[in-house]
Amino acid sequence: MNDRKRHVVKMAHRLFIEKGFQSTSIQDILDYSGISKGTFYNYFSSKTELLLAVFKISYAELKKTRDEVLIGQDPSDIETFVKQIEIQLMMNRKKRLITLFEEVIVSNDPDLKQYIEKGKIQNIRWIYNRFVDIFGEEKKRYLLDCAIMFMGILRENIKFYQMANEANNNIIQVVRYTVNRMVHIVSETADSDEQLVPTEALDQWLPECQKQNHLFHKKLTHILFILKSHFQQNKESAKYIDLLDFIEEELLESKKPRKILIESVLQTLNDLEDPIVDKELPQLEQLMEMAFDQMND
Repeated sequence: MNDRKRHVVKMAHRLFIEKGFQSTSIQDILDYSGISKGTFYNYFSSKTELLLAVFKISYAELKKTRDEVLIGQDPSDIETFVKQIEIQLMMNRKKRLITLFEEVIVSNDPDLKQYIEKGKIQNIRWIYNRFVDIFGEEKKRYLLDCAIMFMGILRENIKFYQMANEANNNIIQVVRYTVNRMVHIVSETADSDEQLVPTEALDQWLPECQKQNHLFHKKLTHILFILKSHFQQNKESAKYIDLLDFIEEELLESKKPRKILIESVLQTLNDLEDPIVDKELPQLEQLMEMAFDQMND
């Protein structure tokens, strides 16, 4: 996404927060962002597509910030998970995503509602995978149930905590309390040997994430994680993290990833002559070719 288009998304996001999605007109967006109607429709086919872009950029920022917490940390450390959930909740609040989600539900727009529902399932999948990191493979059979319970319990705990403590809005306390309860729930669920929702349901809910694609996703995110961690140590290399984010967005989120642009980014990284990059880049290039081969089958 170019800088000008990103600027329009940012301005529109502010308007949606201030006025509400339904009350914001396309003309409001044109005036506030300083673009023409022709430029707007060159970027977006509708206001709905613009709101989807707001959600996608916000989620990409959230995911990036949340994943950075893991850099140099033990994935099985439950304190790291607590920090990740705190970040997720604080960013949701800062960007008023819950308010926008509620407007989507009222709007009854099928594309928006489908995106929101898919996002909820993706979040459940992320929590499930983090629970596997924390509680171990031996409890894996029960952890989708536990991920679903965690989200429900956390949501209700936040709501009633805020109702009872208007002057004390300490989300961190709610997260820690809920995570502590989950430790016991996971243990009790495994001991009872009961399973409500089979883990295979994730493949049915997110068919694009079935075993082969999930393996591709896992390998790609692992390589990107290594490279981002490497560049993270050098502030002057921040621009290369942006390039890696671009590759991730194109290969994992775009319906029509642009191979020529990805190849250009890979060439830029290849020109660095960095030993870590030299080691990981061939695997990244191989995964890219696999992705495009599958699209052409």
